[in-house]
Amino acid sequence: MYKKAGIVGIFSVLMIFSTIQTSEAELLDFVIDLHVEKGAIVSGETLVVSGKVVDHAYKPIRGAEVLVRTGSETTKTFTDPWGVFRAEFENFERVPGTYTINVIANWYGMTGLETTQVQVKGDASAVSLLQQKLNTEEAKKYLSANEEDFEKDPIGQMLFKYYHGLLQELILENKEALQPNEEELYVEEQRSIAEAFREEAIDEYKPSNGVFEGLNYEYYVSNLNSEIRDMVVSQLNFTKNIFEEAQIVKAQIIANGGTYEEAQQAYLEMLSVPKEKLEEFNDQKLKELENPEVSSEEEEVSSEEEEVSSEEKND
Repeated sequence: MYKKAGIVGIFSVLMIFSTIQTSEAELLDFVIDLHVEKGAIVSGETLVVSGKVVDHAYKPIRGAEVLVRTGSETTKTFTDPWGVFRAEFENFERVPGTYTINVIANWYGMTGLETTQVQVKGDASAVSLLQQKLNTEEAKKYLSANEEDFEKDPIGQMLFKYYHGLLQELILENKEALQPNEEELYVEEQRSIAEAFREEAIDEYKPSNGVFEGLNYEYYVSNLNSEIRDMVVSQLNFTKNIFEEAQIVKAQIIANGGTYEEAQQAYLEMLSVPKEKLEEFNDQKLKELENPEVSSEEEEVSSEEEEVSSEEKND
């Protein structure tokens, strides 16, 4: 009796397994080595999915059609000679959470399938939740339709009103999001107050450009460390010369019929001394301070050349 029961049990199990379709028991034709370039992204970033399609001998499959799908979005690409593919979803706006990515590779009737996930970081706001609900194919269908299209379809009418109601909620949420909050209003108020104080101080004290002469200037220079006095004076004179040249250029442009904006632009460009030029000037002055004899000889040579040049002009 027990033997008969055992035989019947084994036979039943075999019958159950025999009902499984052959296609489900077979391995897929291809293996897809799949990964997401960023395991976690911020909503709105570009989602990049890449991978490699190979057979079971790990031989790359060239020219395979690859469909990458996440949610309602699908993009198509093809593998290169090394079986590698890459797909992008630009502006991947999603509510924070985990999303599944399905990839199917097809090549001459043979198929491969793989799945992975991506994490969207951030806090779920009311706007993002509404956007997700309205980003489905069903929502798009009812939002692009007219209410008359569902006169004889009560369920369609209900869904039409539901999605249009969500759309109105989204519009209101966006309006509220655009309104400045208390902190932003406070910062703007403080900025306005500071600007008013600045204008008041300018009107009261009427500050002018830097002064490179007079008692204050001489007092400042005389109290400098003797080791750096010449260097500082040279730098001040360098700045003074640039400032005066910039003023001359500005006046010339206006005198020649140029606009004030053009003159001001040229003036500012001359005042914007490149870092390299300042470093070159400082290096030159340091060499002069370290080798005063060489510097004086160079000045004598320079003055002699100027005299010769002036004599040649006179001749």
